[in-house]
This record gives sequence, structure tokens and C-alpha cells, in this order.
Amino acid sequence: MDQVAQIEREAEVAIGAATTTAELRELEIQFLGKSGRLTGLMKGIGALPADERKPFGEAVNQAKGRLEALLGDRTTHLKSGERAAQFEAERIDVTLPGHPVRAGRKHVLQQTIDRIKHVFGSMGFVYHESPELEDFKYNFDALNYPPDHPAMDAQDTFYVTDDLVLRTQCTALQGRVFETTAPPFRAFTVGRTYRNEAVDRTHSHTFHQVDVFMVDEGVSMAHLKGTLGLFARAMFGPEVKVRFRPDFFPFVEPGVDYAISTPKLFGGRWVELGGAGLVHPNILERYGIDTERFSGFAFGLGVERIPMMAYGVDDLRHFLENDRRFLGQFA
Repeated sequence: MDQVAQIEREAEVAIGAATTTAELRELEIQFLGKSGRLTGLMKGIGALPADERKPFGEAVNQAKGRLEALLGDRTTHLKSGERAAQFEAERIDVTLPGHPVRAGRKHVLQQTIDRIKHVFGSMGFVYHESPELEDFKYNFDALNYPPDHPAMDAQDTFYVTDDLVLRTQCTALQGRVFETTAPPFRAFTVGRTYRNEAVDRTHSHTFHQVDVFMVDEGVSMAHLKGTLGLFARAMFGPEVKVRFRPDFFPFVEPGVDYAISTPKLFGGRWVELGGAGLVHPNILERYGIDTERFSGFAFGLGVERIPMMAYGVDDLRHFLENDRRFLGQFA
């Protein structure tokens, strides 16, 4: 019995001196665990005289009960203190002004795309979505590309299957519109395009493109130049001028490249924006459109080229590198 009392006193002193709940858990294992000092006394009960076994077992169990109660009380006390210390450490003054929330902003390319959509929408062009994973027939066949044409070399692209490619140009939308819409109509799209290009300051395998086209009676190069002039003035200012020079694209005839010039941005230099022309009669006839009655124009341009010229950006890669120091300039 004296051994039980001795262990109980030692446990009481240790429990009273504990300052953390972690220490109490260690003491519980030390005294009351499966191999604890008090629990371990029960292993020797078989060596006691028969008349002492029951009183000894009762003494051990009573001591265990008292220590368990003491541990519970001490744990409750320490937890309340720990919580108070934690609450104090985490206390905030709700009357202080809050931290400002950093507002997000649109990517400079998205800002440019939104402006493009607004300008063409205000001119009566209808916006269309088109798939980035495109059928070969819409990306090439529908645009008057013969299989062995040299122009195909300039658009070596990413083939998913023999019949599916990542679109090389948003002009692929034309066939889809011609199939479902009877003229007259005005349409445009904006999206990502992909080509097998080496990445450098002015080239990338992934870029954004605008494609615009319309079909109606009597559409001429004058309508094309007027539309491009209105678009250029809306994007770059009222002093901009538009220039056409002959060029070749399989889906237009005649074809031109067009450039703009404005003293404010380029010091009077001509800067090429894209390619354009009248929709090739072969394409219109392919979709059953009467070329004696209807004609149309089409043009495309790279989206990245617009903010590059407007803001003096000299490296195309900046737009897709997610550097906040660069992107933060375009609020």
C-alpha cells in the first residue's frame, strides 16, 4: 500500500508542476499508461498473499481514479490559459482600417481584344467564336489552298490527327459562316492561332489574330480601305493613314498587305498591320454564292501587334511571360 501512496504523491506533484497540456500527456503515459508506474503495480498482484490482493487492487484503482481526475482538472485549467494566450496573440483591433484589397485588371491583350470587338461591333459586324482545334478542310481546303501550294509551307502547323490541326489562322471561320449564313452578312472573330515558328522577339508559335469579312452586293476595295481606315483611326487616333500594297494570299483576289502611319506613334514610318483583299471567287462559288451578284472583302491582323505599336513594346514574348512588372503598366 505504501508503494501505491508513494507513486500517487509523485504523480500529484508532477501534475501540479506541469505547465503545458503536452507535459500532462507525457505524465499520463508515465503513470497511467499500459506500462505506467501505477498500472504496472497490478502485474505483481499475483505474488501477494490471497487476503491482500483485493485491498491492493482496490487501492491501485482508487489512486488511478484520483490521478485521472487530477489530470482532467489540470488539463482544463491549462487549456483555458493556452487559449487565452492564443486569443491575445491573435487579437485584432476591428476599429483599425483594413488592408487594401489589390484589384485585378485585365491583361493588356484582353484590353486590346475588347476594344477590337467594340469597334467592329459598332460597324455592324457580328462576332463569332470558332474552334482552336480546327478541321483541315476549314483551315486550308475551304480557303483555296491546293494541297501542294507553296503557301502551305508558311503555315506548317501542329497536327493532332490527319484531319485536325491547331488552327493557323482565324480565317478558318469563313467556311463555317458560308455554310450556315446566306449573304449579305458581316462577321469577325478573335482568337489564338498556332504555327510552327521559332520563338524570338517578333515571332511566336502562339499568337492572337483578328479576322474580319463581309459579303454583299457591290463590295469593292474601296469598302475594304474605308473599313480599315475607320478601324485604324479608332485604335490609333484620327491622324492615321492606311496604305495598300499588292500581295498574295490564296483566299483573296486581288490581295494586299496594308500598313498604317501616324506622326504621333511612329514618327511618320509605315508599319504593316496584316493582309487583306477581296474574297476569292473560288471560295464564294464553293458555297453556292452567286459571284455575279455578290462580292466580299476579308482581312486579318495580329492582336499583339496593336499594343506593341501603341505602347512601344519591342518584344512579343513579354505578353505571355506573366511578369507583373510588365503587365502592371497597362491599367
